[in-house]
Amino acid sequence: MSTTGKRTVLISGASVSGPALAYWLHRAGYAVTVVEKAAALRDGGYPIDIRGTAIEVVRRMGLLPHLRDAHIASRRFTFLDADGREVAVAGARAVTGDAEGRDLEVRRGDLTARLYALVRDDVEFCFGDSVDRLDQSGRGADVTFRSGLRRTYDLVIGADGMHSRTREAQFGPERRFHRYLGYRFALFTMPNTFGLAREVVLWNAPGKAAALYAVGAQDDLHAFLTFHRPHPPLDDLRHPDAQRELVADAFAGAGWEVPAIVTALRAADDPFFDSAGQIRMRRWSRGRVALVGDAAYAPSFLTGQGTSLALAGAYVLAHALAAHPDHVSAFAAYERGMRDFVAANQALVDVGGATLFPATARALEQRNTVLRGLDTLPAAPPRPAHSALTLPEFTALP
Repeated sequence: MSTTGKRTVLISGASVSGPALAYWLHRAGYAVTVVEKAAALRDGGYPIDIRGTAIEVVRRMGLLPHLRDAHIASRRFTFLDADGREVAVAGARAVTGDAEGRDLEVRRGDLTARLYALVRDDVEFCFGDSVDRLDQSGRGADVTFRSGLRRTYDLVIGADGMHSRTREAQFGPERRFHRYLGYRFALFTMPNTFGLAREVVLWNAPGKAAALYAVGAQDDLHAFLTFHRPHPPLDDLRHPDAQRELVADAFAGAGWEVPAIVTALRAADDPFFDSAGQIRMRRWSRGRVALVGDAAYAPSFLTGQGTSLALAGAYVLAHALAAHPDHVSAFAAYERGMRDFVAANQALVDVGGATLFPATARALEQRNTVLRGLDTLPAAPPRPAHSALTLPEFTALP
């Protein structure tokens, strides 16, 4: 507990929702500590989208001009069939649904660096550490860190991602809350031997897709391999070498440049493997502990809304804690404020959210027929779910 009279909060996770929540809680008069298991702020990463309500969040944080400067502004999407032949070329807005031209796409590292710079002078960061034990039996949350440090906080917030250790420790194993969506994927960087610049090339075969993403005219590309698997992954495939072999087997015999992409995966030093899934929970809080972002309601990459939900959730949670005298009523208000918005965005996968990655030959041909029938793809209409939340006005504590 703080000796300064301020309420104290520990946030586990320093990616997106953690630093965003730290900013708003500092504004609300909290003494904030952020613990992050990585040794330093993580840079790089695949480009992420900021849409709808989340645009207003970053505007209120004063970040919108900086993020507009960092906007990638991809020129086009090129769709290829299984033999590598061109199916269609579309403007980026026709694929993303940004009819008004307001959405942002930035490198994940650009967003996290901006968030960190916004709060680093006001918030305590503990890199290279994590929560080992948490006891709520007393008048606060007694935390023992892996480093051996012991502290007591008024509140603890898990902002530690889809595979949250905070959630597992306080709510139970991930399998209780995980909704598998039928896809496995790998993300990594590889040399830009294709001469791509500010564009995406997407190759599809039934149940398989390979994408190359050039955010500029750099020497590297972001590569993405995904494939359909009807059953959830086995825990014994968590080792990177086993994951590489799983991906290689899935794409054996594939056409176009896919063999070269798989070879690049074998040599990549930054591969990230996971499955497409969602976290669905009836409650996001227990006692003095609450969850935010992917730890509470990961929507999956198929919706493109993970970052936007993380930013909006951080704002709504901080607002609730600023507006209510106790954490019980605050956490209840947070859940009331976010529940419908989360449900609408998670439901995007049930209304065509996976159309870029058809799982069957028939679905793929139907998609390609639509693409071939359009000389110039118009901008797709924005999805109402992206802006389905109206943010309350944030008032800091006196």
